[in-house]
Amino acid sequence: MQPTIDLGSWRDLDGAAGGGSLTMPAKHLVTHAVVVGMTGSGKTGLVTVLIEEAARAQVPTLVVDVKGDLSNLLLRFPGSAAADFEPWIERERDDLSAEEVAARARELAERHAAALREWLSAGDVAAYCEGTSVRVLTPGSSAGEALHMLSSLERPSPRWQSDPETARDALSAAVSLGLRLLGRESDPAKSREHVLLSVLAERRLAGGQSADLAALMADVLDPPMSEIGALPVNAFMKATERKALAAALNSLLASPTLASWRQGADLDVAGWMKPQGGKTPITIVNVAQLDDEERALVLGVLLEEFLSWVRTLPGSQRLRALLVFDEVYGFLPPHPANPPTKRPLVALMKQARGFGVGVVVATQNPMDLDYRALSNAGLWCLGRLQTDADRERVLDGLAGSMDTATESTMDLDATLKRLAPRWFVVRNAHSTSPPVLLHPRHAISLLRGPMTRVELQRAIGSLDASVDAVAAAHEAAFNPTEPVALPSL
Repeated sequence: MQPTIDLGSWRDLDGAAGGGSLTMPAKHLVTHAVVVGMTGSGKTGLVTVLIEEAARAQVPTLVVDVKGDLSNLLLRFPGSAAADFEPWIERERDDLSAEEVAARARELAERHAAALREWLSAGDVAAYCEGTSVRVLTPGSSAGEALHMLSSLERPSPRWQSDPETARDALSAAVSLGLRLLGRESDPAKSREHVLLSVLAERRLAGGQSADLAALMADVLDPPMSEIGALPVNAFMKATERKALAAALNSLLASPTLASWRQGADLDVAGWMKPQGGKTPITIVNVAQLDDEERALVLGVLLEEFLSWVRTLPGSQRLRALLVFDEVYGFLPPHPANPPTKRPLVALMKQARGFGVGVVVATQNPMDLDYRALSNAGLWCLGRLQTDADRERVLDGLAGSMDTATESTMDLDATLKRLAPRWFVVRNAHSTSPPVLLHPRHAISLLRGPMTRVELQRAIGSLDASVDAVAAAHEAAFNPTEPVALPSL
């Protein structure tokens, strides 16, 4: 029996009929999904539900969290105990008494449990919490688990023998990040430093040796080859310039400020996507603490590694894994913009489906997306959009996959104009049915907005609390799933 995902309840576009569960085979996500909606549309909630449903179907997921919202996946409280909610109560005043905080926590716990009860049984929630593991990696920060972003540069990989092209792409991305940390030109097409370091590192890595920074410093000062391309080494880069580059590498090696980029977990996508202890992994890479350029470079490295892993998989028609990229605005722009994230994202949208890997991208700003890359996405979830230009751009992207004999973009435009929050128009290319309205189910995770550094540390620290002790209490509090009473559109 193939696994399914349950997104919530549906209605016809006119809102007159429907109300049943909107379910689909998990394998439909192999052909990727696009979620768009303005602030307040419920986009992040729907993306969270997609991740939870994939995990319930035992599909491992890698989540790119740009704003810090999706780290809320850490906040799952199967017992709905008020004490679990207390640390997450917003305190408008510093003088709130303990009794006031406890009362607010009880109210929040009751609301959350009641909303979940409309969609899921206690057994469903307990099974999700017990059967999944959530891990938050924070490159360049100690807020979560540190991530060694230069591991593709400093550590040898068997890919250099099996797939040197993808290994070279991952190396290029890591070299760009290293040069950016040094404040130097990081563009592979413009930077001589990038070319020199890439040539020196590839020589070591392809030979099965380490290309750690100390070894690269020695090679920069005394190159083990006489030419770079068609030029002698000293003509390509003078000895004085190489000495300055070696000194900069030494600063990266010695600087306590930059040490966080070179410590922590390996950039090991294959390991992240492997179930541990029978639990389906949800790995979140939280880059909310980075500036825009650092985000682009870090995520370029990450996506190149993910693409390299995908290409090692055998072909499959089932959903083997999922990549979720929330707030993709700026990372997949139209031509001629070409940030480090664009090439691997476009390649994944074109190739990953053949390996059983789906991609979900979401944004609240659809104007700056390369819709040529998204035009083949099989699932579109269109939330509330504020401007005519936003709606027109989305419908243009959707038009290529629509059956114009049965569907009308004019009808969809009219519907999008009057959508209420937490309602989406859903178009599934695998279904012969016309687009429908979706009201997503309530998320198991507590959605409280972007998490600060302190909150993230607190959530990770409490993640290991036993689920078994609260599951029994949760079972007593929950009833089996009941029909959902939907609000009017």
